[in-house]
Amino acid sequence: MWKVAMITASDRASRGEREDDSGPVIQELIQSHLDSEVISYRILPDDIETLKENMIEIVDRHRADLMITIGGTSLSPEDVTPEATRLVIDRIVPGMAEEMRRHAMTYSRQAMLTRALCGTRGNTLIINLPGAPDAAKYCLQAISDQLPNALQILQGERKVFKLGGDSE
Repeated sequence: MWKVAMITASDRASRGEREDDSGPVIQELIQSHLDSEVISYRILPDDIETLKENMIEIVDRHRADLMITIGGTSLSPEDVTPEATRLVIDRIVPGMAEEMRRHAMTYSRQAMLTRALCGTRGNTLIINLPGAPDAAKYCLQAISDQLPNALQILQGERKVFKLGGDSE
């Protein structure tokens, strides 16, 4: 069973001024596609240091296998999740973010405006999703079939794929 952590980045939701609409949608989706348990779920303000510190704590102390952030990926000056993520990750996984944008653009051309990143910190996969429920869902659906493979590779349980799709 994979340990999943979730952070929603939203000033208003962190102050209790609005509900986190996306978090429950993503939690349900992730649990339907991955044998997993959500070990941490936080709603935090759009603040680089707060997001960075919480991501590091959850990954390093609680040993999450998968960290999903929701929100803070748009062009608004307040949206800083990718910047915080960049400070946390060791390596980027550009193909996942590219596929999320490509798939979401079949629903809305505005998807090209998301600055979401995917990367790793140690053995943890970190994925940024947009804050709107539908956009977050479309992005996660685009890569959900590869999550088990990515997590197994990160944990050393599976060798890297060969061209043609089968693992070695």
